Amino acid sequence: MFVQSGFLNIGAIDIENGAAYNLGVMRNHITKTILLGASLLLVSGSLWAHHGQGLSFDTNHMWTTWGTIEEFDYINPHPAVKFSRTDKNGKVEHWGAEVSNNPSRLARVGWTKSRCLASLQPGTRVKLYVGTSLAGGHLGIVELMESEKGELLCSERESAIKAKDLDGVPDGYQPTDEDRKAERPENNN
Repeated sequence: MFVQSGFLNIGAIDIENGAAYNLGVMRNHITKTILLGASLLLVSGSLWAHHGQGLSFDTNHMWTTWGTIEEFDYINPHPAVKFSRTDKNGKVEHWGAEVSNNPSRLARVGWTKSRCLASLQPGTRVKLYVGTSLAGGHLGIVELMESEKGELLCSERESAIKAKDLDGVPDGYQPTDEDRKAERPENNN
């Protein structure tokens, strides 16, 4: 039996047991619980998606190479760059990398989206400071880019960083199993 007051549904009454339930309150509680659960799932996914650089890239073995920009995307949480480099045998390698600086920090030091895009147009030759993905291959993180004139591009850094020159070395630096264990101590058993 439903009891109504005006246009509002006050609830349902269980005549046998004498219990009264406010269906509107129950529905509201269930809806809020479901929305809270879904929100927590979405937020936790976002937190896991933004990884620590040391967990994904070998930043203990930074290396440099000259490359040609193929594509640069000024995106959150980190810009992305695709570049090609030629090894000493004349083979062209195509690399993809995350840029370590995020757009908000870059903008604060004057590297706006338009300035970065103008400096890193396809075909631009740059020196890249790379940390290879711990999975290996032609993926990595670019900590720094430098123009042929020595100007640091799209970076909040004011000076170069320590890195080994591997220009022309096929595949650059590829992490070893020991490197992976050193970067991920939780895997050492």
